[in-house]
Amino acid sequence: MKTHLTSDGFFIFWKRRILSMEKKKHIYRYNGELELESGKSIRDFNLTYTTLGKIADKKDNVVWIFHGMTANSDPTDWWPGMVGEGKFFDPARFFIICVNMPGSCYGSVGPLDINPETKKQYLQTFPFFSSLDIAHAFDALRKHLNIDKIFMGIGASMGGQQLLSWATEHPTLFEYIVPIATNAFHSPWGKAFNASQRMSIETDHTWKSFSAEAGMEGMKVARSIALISYRHYETYERTQQDEDKAIENTRSESYQRYQGEKLAKRFNAISYYILTKSMDSHHLGRGVLDAESMLGKIKSKTLIIGISSDLLFPVKEQAFL
Repeated sequence: MKTHLTSDGFFIFWKRRILSMEKKKHIYRYNGELELESGKSIRDFNLTYTTLGKIADKKDNVVWIFHGMTANSDPTDWWPGMVGEGKFFDPARFFIICVNMPGSCYGSVGPLDINPETKKQYLQTFPFFSSLDIAHAFDALRKHLNIDKIFMGIGASMGGQQLLSWATEHPTLFEYIVPIATNAFHSPWGKAFNASQRMSIETDHTWKSFSAEAGMEGMKVARSIALISYRHYETYERTQQDEDKAIENTRSESYQRYQGEKLAKRFNAISYYILTKSMDSHHLGRGVLDAESMLGKIKSKTLIIGISSDLLFPVKEQAFL
C-alpha cells in the first residue's frame, strides 16, 4: 500500500518538525530566600535557561545538560557536535534543558545584577553558590516545570560537579547520568590553579574599583593559567611549534595572549572570580556522610567518562566515582 503526501501535508509535517526543534530562552524567577552552604543567603533571583524540542506527554524525554564554567545556557553554541538536528541529542526526540549557572554573566543571577537589599550591583559582594546550592536552585526550576523524572543528566567539569550534587540529593531523579571529566570533591591541585587565577585578577589595579569592568586585564592572565590545566604537553607540541625557531614572540605566547583576549570579549572578571570559588567549594561529602556514602545513594544508571590527558580532572578522580 502506497501513501501520498500532498503539498499541504508536506508543509504541515515540516512545520511540526521545526516546531518540535524550536529553541527557546526562558527566565525563571526564584521567589524567596535560598540558604547557601557558605552560610550566606540570596533571595528573589533569576535563572536563565534554554530549551530545545518538545516535552513528551509522559514527560519521559527530558535531557538536562550542565554547562562548563564560562559557557552559556545554549548547548548548540558550545556543543554543536552533540546537540541539534540529527545529532545525538536531537530536539526531535528529546526535550533538552540547559540552565545558566548562578554566578555567571549570561543571564542567571550574578555579580552584575542588582542586590534587592542595597539596590546596587552585587559586584564583588556576590555570594558564591556551591555545586549543591546550584543543584537546589535547579531543583526549584524542575518543580516549577512539573518534571518528576529526568531521562538523562550530562555534564563535564564544573557541570559534572553540579550533576553529581543533584543526583546525590535526589537519588532516583535521573534515569541516566553521564558525568564527564569531573570529581566528587575538588582537589588541592585544582584549588591551587583556581587560587592562582584569583591572585592574577586581584593584582589588576582595577579590581578594587568596584565596577563592572574590574579585573578584566587580570582575567586575561587567569585564562592563560587555566589553559595550562585544560591543555597538555603533547597538545602544545603538536599545535604550537615554532617552525622558524623563533627567539621571542613564540606561537605559544601568542596563543596564550589570544585566548585571554578572546575570553575578555565575552565574559566578566568578577563572574570568573566567583565561579572559581564555586568550583573550589565542591565536595559531595560535606556534612553527615562521606563522599563514598553519598555516591552510593545514587540509583541512576551511570556512565562515567574520563580523559586520559586531562590534568585538572585526572582519570583517578573518575575511577573514584
